Amino acid sequence: MKRRMTLGDFVVAYLRKIGVSHVFGIPGDLALKLFFTMGRKHGLKMHTLSHEPGVGFAADGYARATGRIGVICVTYGAGGHNTVNPVAGSFSERVPVLVFSGGPGEGERKLGTMIHHQARDIESQQRIFREVTCALTVLTDPRTAAERMHEVVKTVWAEQRPGYIEIHRDMVDCEIEVPPELIAWDGSLEFPPSDPRKVEEAARETVEMFNAASKPLLIAGIEIHRYKLARELITLAERMGVPVLSTVLGKGAFPMDHPQYMGVQVADISAPPIVERMQQADLTINLGCLKTDMNFGNQPPHIIHERSIWAVDGRVDVRFHTYTDTSIRDFVHALLRHDFKTRHEPVRYADNLNGGEPAAAPNAPLRVRDMLREVNGFLAEHRNYGVVAESGDMLFAGLDVRVPGGGLYLAQGFYASMGFAVPAALGLQIGAGVRPLVLCGDGAFQMTGPEIAHAPMMGANPIVIVVNNSGWQIFRPVVERPELLEIPPWPYAKLAEDWGGHGFVASTLADLRTALQAAHARKGFSIIEARVAVDDLSPITVKYIQAAARRSQAATPPNHRHRLSPSSPAAADDNSSGHRGDA
Repeated sequence: MKRRMTLGDFVVAYLRKIGVSHVFGIPGDLALKLFFTMGRKHGLKMHTLSHEPGVGFAADGYARATGRIGVICVTYGAGGHNTVNPVAGSFSERVPVLVFSGGPGEGERKLGTMIHHQARDIESQQRIFREVTCALTVLTDPRTAAERMHEVVKTVWAEQRPGYIEIHRDMVDCEIEVPPELIAWDGSLEFPPSDPRKVEEAARETVEMFNAASKPLLIAGIEIHRYKLARELITLAERMGVPVLSTVLGKGAFPMDHPQYMGVQVADISAPPIVERMQQADLTINLGCLKTDMNFGNQPPHIIHERSIWAVDGRVDVRFHTYTDTSIRDFVHALLRHDFKTRHEPVRYADNLNGGEPAAAPNAPLRVRDMLREVNGFLAEHRNYGVVAESGDMLFAGLDVRVPGGGLYLAQGFYASMGFAVPAALGLQIGAGVRPLVLCGDGAFQMTGPEIAHAPMMGANPIVIVVNNSGWQIFRPVVERPELLEIPPWPYAKLAEDWGGHGFVASTLADLRTALQAAHARKGFSIIEARVAVDDLSPITVKYIQAAARRSQAATPPNHRHRLSPSSPAAADDNSSGHRGDA
């Protein structure tokens, strides 16, 4: 950085100083100067995709996989508005993403006429992004531009949520003033401080409750990821010696093959051993767990305050006491300074895949349940993969996937926007250097799946399993007109070949096993079309739909209720009694 420099040069220097080396974007006329300044030789590595939603999901996946800020650069209006949905998902799920948007110059704004890409008025895009970001600024004053950008970035990091910076095209080459303190700054970003007295009292009371409990549980949530506490959580869990569960959104926050990991809890639709252990608990310590319907099995939260501790959103609730100004980082570090009564409870991992059923015959028609078993076997054999689960049936299917060795696992476990997985997988591999295995339904693949064609240019080689059940069939059990769920039949395997990758079709378990091994051996990306029946869903999806249907039935007048067909998956007994396997 220099005392005086152009705004475009400052943006590049600032991003490099905080450790950003990759930017995801699409060029557009009102952002051309900014886009090409960022991507000039010796600048930042620019990754373009075909559509702005893919750009947003890729930056989100990059941020989740690396723990760093994901950066987006798009044009004003048509580009910025296309980016709103993925940024909303990042806001909802606490992902630090920074959006740079171009904009019309001052001379254009003074004309008093409508400017192309404009919606209602010039400021419309800013107002829209105000709803899905934690900090926002438009850089128009050369004297304060550097400080205002710095304030946005500091807030993005502190809150682990998206920010928005608009730079009009006539400002990119404008000379700005850079404060001396920013030039001297080492680029480190800080999390907000806590009140040390409150932190210590919250920790003391928590440890006191834990030591007095007979069957405590530890539950890991999304803030363990976002506030970089994975190692501390392992140390804490091992000192406690109790079972560890994760929430839907927090899956992967604790190693899935750790001997204390029991699985994912989704309230009453969890695997039966998890439901049973939750019922036995006389204390649950919830670290970084958001209170969402997804984490409570599609039901309103049922919290027994005298038997629970919640550390989330900068506060700690211990029974009926609330400690504000207490960050989860400081709270966990304070817990580690105390002495625990160590338990030695045996823990067995539980999932929903077996339910007492015999293994499927290799040549039997492929089912989602069997596909998940095969994927788990593949991951156990090949430990260099991260898994990305798409929204829809694959979001729930992914909860029964076990990634060994502390491997990466990404999913939009709460916002659940379809179209997330393939672009996010590209961001994951660019950022973490880990090969992704993607679980994606055919409906979601038709939204953003073609972005996989960019993989060769990015040096990425994901394996994408497209679970083809001929439509948006997760809704099939609860709709009266299933024909409205149908989508066009795409030749997924052939498309992979046409786009520069490798394509496979799997109709049986044996086909899938062969395809996975062949895809693993290929250097490029692969698409495996896994063909299943239209009414075949993952075990947790079936239970989730049943719970949602019960809620809907209870809220609907009797003469308007839709009875589930006895043959539908949601009405049938899915036999998912859970599986206890060696942890």
